[in-house]
Amino acid sequence: MDTLTGHGTPAYWSMPAASVLAELHSGEAGLSASDAARRLKETGPNALDKERSLSALTVLARQFRSPLVLILVVAAAISASLGEAHEAIIITLIVLASCLLGFFQEYGASQATEKLKQRLSHKTTAVRDGIEIVIRSDEVVPGDVLHLSAGSLIPADGVILEARDLNVSEAVLTGETFPVVKRPGIAEAGAPLSRRNNVVFAGTSVRSGTACVLIVKTGMQTEFAAIAASLDRQVPETEFSQGIRRFGLLMTEIMFVMVILVFFANALLGRPLIDSILFSLALAVGLTPELLPAIISVTLARGARAMAANGVIVRRLEAIENLGSMDVLCTDKTGTLTEGVIHLDAWLDPTGQPSNDVLMLARLNATLQSGLPNPLDEAIAAAAATSPREQSFVKRDEFPYDFTRKRLSVIVASPEGETVLICKGAIDKVLDICGSVRDAGKEISLDAERRGAIEEKFRSWSTEGFRVLGLATRRLISLVPNGRSDEAGLCFEGFLLFLDPPKQGIEQCLADLAKRGITVKIISGDNRYVVAHLASAIGLPSSHVLTGADLTHISSQALAAKAAHTDLFAEIDPNQKERIVRALRSRGHVVGYLGDGINDAPALHEADIGISVDSAVDVAREAADVVLLKRDLSVLVQGVDDGRTTFANTMKYISITTSANFGNMISMALASIALPFLPLLAQQVLLNNFLSDIPSFAIATDNVDEEDRRRPRHWEIGSVGRFMITFGLVSSLFDLLTFAFLIFLAGAGEQRFQTAWFVESLLTELLIVFIIRTRKRFWQSRPSRLLAALSALIVSMTFALPFLPIGRWFGFVPLPVPTLLALLAISVMYLLASERTKHWFFEREDRGRLHPDRRTRKALRQGAGSRTG
Repeated sequence: MDTLTGHGTPAYWSMPAASVLAELHSGEAGLSASDAARRLKETGPNALDKERSLSALTVLARQFRSPLVLILVVAAAISASLGEAHEAIIITLIVLASCLLGFFQEYGASQATEKLKQRLSHKTTAVRDGIEIVIRSDEVVPGDVLHLSAGSLIPADGVILEARDLNVSEAVLTGETFPVVKRPGIAEAGAPLSRRNNVVFAGTSVRSGTACVLIVKTGMQTEFAAIAASLDRQVPETEFSQGIRRFGLLMTEIMFVMVILVFFANALLGRPLIDSILFSLALAVGLTPELLPAIISVTLARGARAMAANGVIVRRLEAIENLGSMDVLCTDKTGTLTEGVIHLDAWLDPTGQPSNDVLMLARLNATLQSGLPNPLDEAIAAAAATSPREQSFVKRDEFPYDFTRKRLSVIVASPEGETVLICKGAIDKVLDICGSVRDAGKEISLDAERRGAIEEKFRSWSTEGFRVLGLATRRLISLVPNGRSDEAGLCFEGFLLFLDPPKQGIEQCLADLAKRGITVKIISGDNRYVVAHLASAIGLPSSHVLTGADLTHISSQALAAKAAHTDLFAEIDPNQKERIVRALRSRGHVVGYLGDGINDAPALHEADIGISVDSAVDVAREAADVVLLKRDLSVLVQGVDDGRTTFANTMKYISITTSANFGNMISMALASIALPFLPLLAQQVLLNNFLSDIPSFAIATDNVDEEDRRRPRHWEIGSVGRFMITFGLVSSLFDLLTFAFLIFLAGAGEQRFQTAWFVESLLTELLIVFIIRTRKRFWQSRPSRLLAALSALIVSMTFALPFLPIGRWFGFVPLPVPTLLALLAISVMYLLASERTKHWFFEREDRGRLHPDRRTRKALRQGAGSRTG
């Protein structure tokens, strides 16, 4: 089995297929189950190393990668070497506790995410012991014989044994947009990937046709793995990731300036150098939301679990925010807006009369074709046979369906020995290859008048909501077909009428999406009459329609202008779906695309949020960001709510932490310069930061106001900065009031001042959560039980800490009752002022969104242009 991977042996693509089979000790009957199990142990799973879950040690190490954490540890070590061991130990313990807190939360989140991903393991059809069975793609081994069809995601590298009209999309490897024709044969030993036309590669997908393939390389031995190892292909950055990155840059700039200013100011005032360094670094840590990565991981993982419980599996956690931000949903109609259980309602001759001959021909075409399974063929096959002759026909060949021809042909031998081509497909595509029409059992010329009558019947049935296909035949003289050129000069035999009624309750789902600010646009390959009939039936607007033919005549700029105002896109070719999505995104919309077919993959990639279903073809499911376990828009509505909840809670943490920390750090920076002593010791700053972070993890469980889930929300870094400065200044104002009380009224010395300021700053940072977490008045919005309980616990500890023995470790002293009451009174005044400021701030922000000035409009345009899905 290993001979094909050794040096000095011919490349397997340059060897005859029979030789490769012999080298791998395999055959057309595939491997035995026992042999496959043995090889799986030898070669390992058919997966890339990078797909394995992160180990606990890796996640733990990531907690210490922050430069601030490393600098603090080094500074603590220097402090210890200078005789300040007590202070160094406390700082080290707090840093270690913070990192461990982040580790447990982030590791738990990563494990939960891995379990969700396992629910979407890819499958493939293999031949084992001469029988076709479905196995997981990671169980494929060298020597396996796989059967591939349109829509299959190819799991490993292999040579083609048999193929029929096989076209493979290799863009992931070669960047080539158009599918590559593949066939059995031999390629040159030195041929590059693009010229190995007898080989299929892992990570590529079957665009059309069928194939039987012998697997040669799996896992890390594949060409895909080799390319991935040399070029780590990055997933496009989501709007959420961009916002986090820009926020990190903003905080870094503020932190750098503050650290430098505070350090030099304290040094110039003659403070001890080590104390000044530690205090400056502690300020930096206090300002930085260092648990933000863990908070985001926990919040997203919890959101993913909630969505999974509601039937939505998230493949990329970052996509959750985009799902919540979505304001346009593009979708096909079959199975989403309709029941998806298509019924063959009638089989009619060209005059519109029922015809059993038409049904027999349709059943032969549908049951003998071996390409991609589809609901239309399944509906035909489900219809009861009406002719005993049907069982006597023998299949000779077929020309599989593709999205250019829009038809499928099967060649059969009749009981009388005739060779007949039976073609089924879109009415216009079938009529294009017809030269005659069946009339009273005879073939007569298909002139313009007769074609017009056929097309009129098609339009009439379509406006009634029927999907109509045409059926045609041709008697072949030669027993050996010439190929697709035989699809010419056919006789039109009749019509097939299908009915797919609107899904029950779909009107309510569409109304729910509209309430959430999401516009639904249908993008369908069906004709305009069927699509318009459905839209009218389910309450969607249908007055503005663009067809595929219209799109071929307008520029990208014109399409961008029209797309937002277009209700329905009908008769759309696969490649046009991607163009429509791109046009909508170019106008600043966050676009979701729901699809499950081969031709949906480009649009799924282009959309901000690609949505597929668990029953979709492999290539569509792989291209999607989220997968619906049930093809139901109500599931998607719940997913949107979960996405908006996740985004809202993430923004709560950022807003709460940055505004409180920013205010406290400004206050301490000013106090450190004005006071004859440091307002807080370094270990007290770090303890304050650590204790305030504990309830922050409960923000992931917090309730979200219904109003916050009724509209799409986006990252606005300008708004985050204004929020931080506004509420930070309010916080600093009351901090200065606290300082004045402690110095001038309470006459507090160094330790009492530090203790009182620690209590007041931590108390306000804990309680401000309940003000900022909602746009309502804080008593009108109920927090989650866990957030309330953890906050109450830390508030109790805040008051108790100065009176406990451990408090002396941190330099705390007991506080008089009048001082505690005064601090409590100042905190209450601060909360009331923050409540009033909150309403003023959000009213001002809302006015800015409704009437943006020129600068804001420019920023919005730049943000829309830079967003990637």
